[in-house]
Amino acid sequence: MKKLDKKVALVTGAGSGMGKAIALLFAAEGSKVIATDIDQKRLDALKTEIHAKGGEVTTVLANMAKEEDIENMILVATKTYGTLDILVNNAGIMDNFQPVGEVDNKLWEKVMKINVEGPFKAMRAAVKIFLSHGNGVIINICSVGGLKGGVAGAVYTASKHALVGLTRNTGYMYSKSGIRCNGIAPGAVNTNIAETIDMSKITPLVNDRIMSGMALNPRTGEPNEIAKAALFLASDDASFVNGHIMVVDGGWSAY
Repeated sequence: MKKLDKKVALVTGAGSGMGKAIALLFAAEGSKVIATDIDQKRLDALKTEIHAKGGEVTTVLANMAKEEDIENMILVATKTYGTLDILVNNAGIMDNFQPVGEVDNKLWEKVMKINVEGPFKAMRAAVKIFLSHGNGVIINICSVGGLKGGVAGAVYTASKHALVGLTRNTGYMYSKSGIRCNGIAPGAVNTNIAETIDMSKITPLVNDRIMSGMALNPRTGEPNEIAKAALFLASDDASFVNGHIMVVDGGWSAY
């Protein structure tokens, strides 16, 4: 029996990188997948790949900064498959590595809306469904930046710290309701998140304060390595794991 047989999983930011790897692995393990992204071409390519491997997927164009898009993706899940069992909040953006003194309101609002408000609103909607059938799993893709202070800029760091706190609180508060909520804190991973960085605004402080820590990173991870951690947390193998942030960084943060 496959690990996610008969489960329904919603994965945000599934068009590329870790989200795509998670969607592919979950589908291979028997889950019906609702894959969301802001890029329709990437979603189409994902659908083709999953179908070619015999999996089941429904794609939804969604921007995690828009509440109506979040409500719609949850609605698509329940209308298409009748329920929702697993939510993976993967979509996120970077912040140009700027320290607090260089951050303007526009950047702060954009990053916080996508990295924190979006997952929060998706979790709020998902929990209502989970409570109706007495079980459910939430996996938030956090970051080592949510546990440390010097691997990203002020806004990204704040957003991921907030997501870590939200994850732990949710896991604890619903621990008697059949709902588990965990996070994954990846280190450097080979994805296209750099597309969200405005290179012209990167602070000169990057080389002095951030890159020195980056040099300690043993290697860059691959998206499928994060996907395998997500599969564990989504499956019954992790039935007693709740409110936990799993660091998957090759030992980088162990220094």
